[in-house]
This record gives sequence, C-alpha cells and structure tokens, in this order.
Amino acid sequence: PEITQDFTDSSEALAKGVRSLKPGGGTAMYDALYFACRDKLLKSTQTRSVRRAVILVTDGDDNSSHVTREEAIDMALRANVIVYTISTNFPGGGDSDKYDKVLDRIADATGGRAFKPFQLSEVANAFAQIQDDLRSQYALSYLPPDFVHDGRYRTIAITALHKGLKVRTRPGY
Repeated sequence: PEITQDFTDSSEALAKGVRSLKPGGGTAMYDALYFACRDKLLKSTQTRSVRRAVILVTDGDDNSSHVTREEAIDMALRANVIVYTISTNFPGGGDSDKYDKVLDRIADATGGRAFKPFQLSEVANAFAQIQDDLRSQYALSYLPPDFVHDGRYRTIAITALHKGLKVRTRPGY
C-alpha cells in the first residue's frame, strides 16, 4: 500500500492524491485497510470523540495482501472505523459478483455500506450518499453492569421499532 495523500481537509489535495494513482501491479486491498486502520487511525490522538470512516474504491479482487480479509476487518473494528466500499466492477463481468460479496462483507461488518454503481457517473452519487450517511449518524454507547474489560468480542443487535426503518450498525464490539 502507498499513501498518495495523508489526512487533509483540502479537497484539492485529495483530488491530486487520487489523480496520482496509477493502475497496474497487484492489489493489496486488505493490507491497505489493515495498515490505514493500525498505523493512521488507531494511533491518531483525539481529544474528543470522532467518527472514523474509510472509503474503499476497488474491484474487490485482492491478490497481494499479507493479511486476510478477516484480519483487516478486525483491525477496522479495533480502530472503530466505518468502511464504505464502492465497487468498480461492471455488472455481469466475470467474477464481479464474487468480489462484490467481499466488499459487502467488509462494509456490513464495520457498519458501512457497499455501493455498486452501474456506470462511472454514479460514483459521485455514492460519495454524496456516504456524505449524507456521515452527517446523519448517531453514536450510542452501552456498558453492561457486569462488563469485564478482557478484550473479548461481544455481539449486540439494535433494531428499529417502526417498519421501514433500517438500522445500520456493527454487529458487536
């Protein structure tokens, strides 16, 4: 994985970082997610509560990572990161369904969403929807009375009482 632009609030700097990317070579998507979460997000010091999100724009075919998909997901969960995925697969193309399922798994496990645009023009819509999601989220916390901080993973389910509402959450903590 290679960083083309570190953290910034400059959309021009981000655009320049994206434009500097070149296709080719292997894809280490799991490594990229793992190292971004471990080395950038988990180690960043925050004085207040912040939302952390990663957007993966990829075809989902990882052929060069040293870590597994589940290790990358685990690191995202440890860093409290929501992962949104945007598939670059064209519908019906080869193994695209298989790789889109990988992207679904990553997004679902972290409380994010997987987007599958049918054409390039729809990618901007995916980014707009991600922006809306991030602006309309709530942070809830819960501490069971018998909680023991032993590092174990605990599952939890949150549901909406009203029909037609969808709650998107991580499956545990």
